[in-house]
Amino acid sequence: MIRLFTALTVPDDVAETLARRQTGLPGARWRTADQLHITLTFYGAVEERLADDLAVELERAATGGPFDIALAGVGAFGDGHRTQTLWAGVEPSERLSVLAGRCRSAAERAGIVVERRDYRPHLTLAYLKPHANPDRIGAWMAGHNLLHSPPIRVDRFGLYSSVLTHDGSHYELEQEYRL
Repeated sequence: MIRLFTALTVPDDVAETLARRQTGLPGARWRTADQLHITLTFYGAVEERLADDLAVELERAATGGPFDIALAGVGAFGDGHRTQTLWAGVEPSERLSVLAGRCRSAAERAGIVVERRDYRPHLTLAYLKPHANPDRIGAWMAGHNLLHSPPIRVDRFGLYSSVLTHDGSHYELEQEYRL
């Protein structure tokens, strides 16, 4: 079994800008530049044979040509009263949503069942430890909510494997697809 997802990377200049914001919040495990991405579809643990089928089917998803996206604002995910994740938002983009849908359809054609939920594109900035102070989280978000990146050119996406370690996730590009 191999844990897979498709994603867009961010240019170095955008990653550097985000790194300058990744500070000042005790209990945050900030994502490193090589961990920053915008997930298109998360496939989960996939059998090797189906992973090969998925890689082929994703060729069909790589259509439509390049387009631009931009990061805008910050937010958080959590359950109940505990914030678990800080993220940078992505401005609404029909082209991005279509690409994510094509990646989901590629999974279905390959025989991989993916979780059904609305696509909410974001870039994870940090995972928060349970003891992170909610007031400090709110203050960090208020201080960075005007985040806005220059246009990010999307001309490719990647199929990545993910290995969970005690130091966080390690991602490996398995295959790249040009739009």
